[in-house]
Amino acid sequence: MTSNTLFQQVLMIYQEWQAAILVFAAVLGSLAAGAVLRVVLTRLADRLHPVRHVWTHGLSSGASLPVQILIWVLGISLAGQMLVQRGGALQQDSLLAHGLGPVRDVMVITVVMWFLLRAVNQIQFNLLARARDRGRELDPTAADAIGKLTKASIVITAILMMMQALGFSIAGLLAFGGMGGIAVGFAAQSLVANLLGGLTIFASRPFKVGEYIIIPGTDLMGGVEHIGWRATRLIGFDCKPFYVPNAMFNTQPVINHTRMTSRRIMEDIHIRYADIDAVPGIVADGRALLREHPGIKHDFFAFNFSSCGTYSLKLSLYAFTVSTDYNDYMNVQEDVLLRIADIIRRHGARMTGPVSTVEMPQLRGQAAPDAIGEAPGRGSLPPMPPSLPPVPGA
Repeated sequence: MTSNTLFQQVLMIYQEWQAAILVFAAVLGSLAAGAVLRVVLTRLADRLHPVRHVWTHGLSSGASLPVQILIWVLGISLAGQMLVQRGGALQQDSLLAHGLGPVRDVMVITVVMWFLLRAVNQIQFNLLARARDRGRELDPTAADAIGKLTKASIVITAILMMMQALGFSIAGLLAFGGMGGIAVGFAAQSLVANLLGGLTIFASRPFKVGEYIIIPGTDLMGGVEHIGWRATRLIGFDCKPFYVPNAMFNTQPVINHTRMTSRRIMEDIHIRYADIDAVPGIVADGRALLREHPGIKHDFFAFNFSSCGTYSLKLSLYAFTVSTDYNDYMNVQEDVLLRIADIIRRHGARMTGPVSTVEMPQLRGQAAPDAIGEAPGRGSLPPMPPSLPPVPGA
């Protein structure tokens, strides 16, 4: 067999199996190219530092797997197109010929959307890591809000592009969506209110993740763990999580306990009426104590004789601590109160509480005992008369 004959036989075999060979080459080439690109992008992402190369690392890390899938989709669609072209007029009118293009476009849009979502997640993580590495505080609530809005925009845009690729009219779809949105808004008012509440939290940021909030008028208080589109997850003192609908934050006031600038000390101290002459000295020494105490803010404090109560003289203490830590606050308050008690003692005065006076008519005309339960010369009360005198007017 001559070389020309062998070449002609090979050429005949190629012409007979040309379509299958081209399809096999396209599929095999796409599989190999996709695997190679994935390995290259993965190694590139591993070599890049996520803190120093925030965007490059995020894009390469997010593109490793989607790029491989994209190459496969393009290779398989190319192989299908070859089959349609080699099949003649009958094959070109088939379902494969009409559906190949839209299906390919939808798959490409889906893969690109997947890549963008992965890249957004990785870039958000890298930005937070870079802020921590540089000693700066990046608000996780704001970062989460921006990430969610970006991902929502990507998904909505991808869906509209998919519908356009499938032959739907976007203008008619938007008009129908406007009318349908009104009906859905009336049917799901609470859901819409919660979504708007979530947007309000992300925009105004009255609190963020990690802060402790209180909702006055309710028993709801706890640390913020997660801010979602529908509800916010809080963790209470008992370490039990609970969920607050975001619509509540549009109608209820919120106290952000974490953002306080100082803690308040507000106490009333009572001393005896017999110690009225010592009040000016006690007040002066108390103010000096607050003025020099390192744990008290010196821009405003008050220690005054405020009122004459029903049983004692009242001294009012009003001050703010420098530290907002609860343990520091309790230690400062304890130290201040003990020092004020020592000042009262040094001035010869005594702190007191409610006092009741008991009048005993049967003891009238007798020598008053030195103390209750202690009669002169004896350790017991004087003998009681056999009967009490009649009460006038009884």
